[in-house]
Amino acid sequence: MLTTLRVGFAGTPEFSALALEAILAAGFEVPLVLTQPDRPSGRGLKLTPSAVKQCALRHEIVVIQPRSLRLDGKYPDEARSAQAALDLAQLDVLVVAAYGLILPNWVLTAPRYGCLNIHASLLPRWRGAAPIQRAIEAGDTHTGVTIMQMDEGLDTGAMLLVESLAITDTETAATLHDKLAEQGARLIVAALQALPLGTLTAQPQPLEGANYASKLDKAEAALDFTQSAVQLARRIRAFNPAPGATLQLPAIHDVVKVWNAVALTATGKQGEPGTVLGASPEGIDVATSQGVLRLTELQRAGGKRQSAAAFIQGWAGAPKA
Repeated sequence: MLTTLRVGFAGTPEFSALALEAILAAGFEVPLVLTQPDRPSGRGLKLTPSAVKQCALRHEIVVIQPRSLRLDGKYPDEARSAQAALDLAQLDVLVVAAYGLILPNWVLTAPRYGCLNIHASLLPRWRGAAPIQRAIEAGDTHTGVTIMQMDEGLDTGAMLLVESLAITDTETAATLHDKLAEQGARLIVAALQALPLGTLTAQPQPLEGANYASKLDKAEAALDFTQSAVQLARRIRAFNPAPGATLQLPAIHDVVKVWNAVALTATGKQGEPGTVLGASPEGIDVATSQGVLRLTELQRAGGKRQSAAAFIQGWAGAPKA
């Protein structure tokens, strides 16, 4: 097995850290890691290093955290410092996974083999920041991981490896994230092993079928019951764990977060969209434009996640089923 490549790594969250661990475990030399600056986290808003930085420090790898890589941007000194670090590292390839910064052309062309991206979608289906969540929300039955040769476009580069993964009817963004992170870690190791052998075939992305997976916005969290029960159930799963779907219930002043729900399409119940039709240990039934949405796991503001049965016990305004 050829593991002589000098591999740089650029990433930030847990999704990326799993790939970095896999690359190191496979025996590749990683002289340099790029990640986002430490961010305030927790109730005390303590500056916390990213999951990738924590991994790199455990392995005693040099870490740089520029706020920008644009030499003509807002932080040119940080970009020039990063450029010097990349030149010094003499990378064969830079692996990029959920890094969070746009890579200018000087970065894309610095390593001998350029930059490889681990993208959590079957490109070009979902380009952009939130492919996992948007795939669930759209009702896709399959997603997967694409190892892509990066270019200056937004997730438009040639595909080197592609592997599909089924999306189950109960999949949440959290569970799908974990599956795709493991898949991406395995595929990037395979790509790096094949890279110096010349056995990877670059396939241009199809011209049709591209969609933009926009970043999730808290403004999207409030459930719109003029949508169908099926659509709402998908959105709840897509927004689990963050930012979380929310709604207002009678006699509860704060918004309630909904963690899980099921769509009931033939209940015989009906009412104006948003009307609570009944509550039982099985769930809280809410009318939608098409079908009934049964809320099965909820959370009050400042409280813990609860089953519908436990939630109802503390809800004075709960209607009877």
